[in-house]
Amino acid sequence: MFHEAPINKLMQPKLKVANGKAEITMDVNPQFFHAAQALHGSIYFKLLDDAAFFAANSVIDDVFVVTGTFEIKFLKPITQGKLVAIGEMTKNLGSKLEARAKLYSENGDLYATGSGVFVKTKISLTSIESYKI
Repeated sequence: MFHEAPINKLMQPKLKVANGKAEITMDVNPQFFHAAQALHGSIYFKLLDDAAFFAANSVIDDVFVVTGTFEIKFLKPITQGKLVAIGEMTKNLGSKLEARAKLYSENGDLYATGSGVFVKTKISLTSIESYKI
């Protein structure tokens, strides 16, 4: 599902998911800069949210999960290189899951952190056309 999303075809991130953890990597692309020539905050959000989401979603195998809330702390501007977002699930509350993520440079510099609550829907995963086991 991740690779079939139109935005991911544009951004070309790579995703690895394990039980309760996720990692997303992406090359910085000036196409996603704001007027001051650094990466737009929406890209920080996308990478952090996706990393936390897939960490949480990795323990759910029956229904679609959506982001309920997400908070970001921006620490540094990003202008070049490869980005690595690492997410981990922190709590499984039944119908809700908590997860957090950190956004790093390929050299380990911390650019941003985020955390959120992810909510199980009633939408069956098998009813989504792009879902593949």
